[in-house]
Amino acid sequence: MKYKIAVIGLGYVGLPLSIAFNKNFDVVGYDVNKKRIKELKRFFDNTREVTKKNLKNAKRLVFTSNNNSLTDCNIFVITVPTPINKSNLPDLSNIIEATKLVGKKITKKSIVIYESTTYPGCTEEICVPILSQKSKLIYNKDFFCGYSPERVNPGDKKRNLNKISKIISGSNKETLINIYKIYSKSIKSKIVKVSSIKVAEGAKVIENTQRDLNIALMNEFSIIFKKLNINFEEVLNAAKTKWNFIPFTPGLVGGHCIGVDPYYLAFKSKKVGHEPKLILAGRKLNDSMHIFEGNIIFNLLKEKKKSKILVMGLSFKENVPDIRNSKSFDLISYLKKKNFKVDCYDNNVDNYQVKKTYKISPLLNIKKNNYDMVVILVAHNNFKKNKKKIYSYLKKNGFIYDFKNIFKTNKKIITINEKNI
Repeated sequence: MKYKIAVIGLGYVGLPLSIAFNKNFDVVGYDVNKKRIKELKRFFDNTREVTKKNLKNAKRLVFTSNNNSLTDCNIFVITVPTPINKSNLPDLSNIIEATKLVGKKITKKSIVIYESTTYPGCTEEICVPILSQKSKLIYNKDFFCGYSPERVNPGDKKRNLNKISKIISGSNKETLINIYKIYSKSIKSKIVKVSSIKVAEGAKVIENTQRDLNIALMNEFSIIFKKLNINFEEVLNAAKTKWNFIPFTPGLVGGHCIGVDPYYLAFKSKKVGHEPKLILAGRKLNDSMHIFEGNIIFNLLKEKKKSKILVMGLSFKENVPDIRNSKSFDLISYLKKKNFKVDCYDNNVDNYQVKKTYKISPLLNIKKNNYDMVVILVAHNNFKKNKKKIYSYLKKNGFIYDFKNIFKTNKKIITINEKNI
């Protein structure tokens, strides 16, 4: 069987995957975002995951927003976002729309592989019936499915698609063999076969849920030690010297994975009659950390009338432009409600997108000697390289709230007189 692959969704997951497939197969990279397609045709990736050189060298890859280009494809890989709604319930609208589109394009012997993160059962309980309805074909007779959870870590150049193990699953043994052929020819890393689509879905959702809970534990530790007036950064560094201590750190948990996926598992858990107390407790704590940190800042500045604060770092993690579900904006909103004058800055993000999404206009340039406090929320490399400049933004008696410990002092509060760079 000759494969022609369509990748639906060209974000952090779909674009690197398209590049990988293109080495051995003809690939159609499809996205509804026409601006994204225009940029990729000009060899520009605004996620910074794929280089201009790699895009130029992708000779068997065609980018398009025209779904007619999908007509002669027989392998469809769906990598669209799966967010949550305002009620913290799964928002499956993207994956449903992508499935409807693919359902109109599949023919006999087609394979549809999902990489979008979801809960165990979603592929076969939600997506497969749509594929059958739209195509008028019979599942596991005329068309087949697989699930291969994405493990992309945005901004991480050491753990890319070719350096992390890849789980694959198929709706039957023959499909699993075919999916293995496709992925093993395209990706250098270890390919791990599992027995069912639900197992693969489950593996993905617990990976991020475990990480979320570990961060929640660290956040709770940080709250306790703050109230005990003990330097938690120093406590944490001491604990790390034990061989089996897992070195998680406290933080604001945002983004499109860790702050979202536990809600998918909790949703499915409730459907089968189990209230996931620990998972939701961790989510509740992590979602409220901006209030805890905001109150610390408030108490530090409450004696200073009309204090001015500069928040540095708006993306959900370091060295990426992605602002989806970033908790920086929750903290900014909280500080404004406390009547502080708050400016923000992050030259890693798209300021237009920030304004459009959060109704906030980040600074293009920062005024010197202007702020009572600078809050470092994201440990971007360009912030680390310009620590002297950060000091220059402070007023005479101002100080830095080094949330990410980029100054390596093992304490969050740094006064202007404590330059340790």
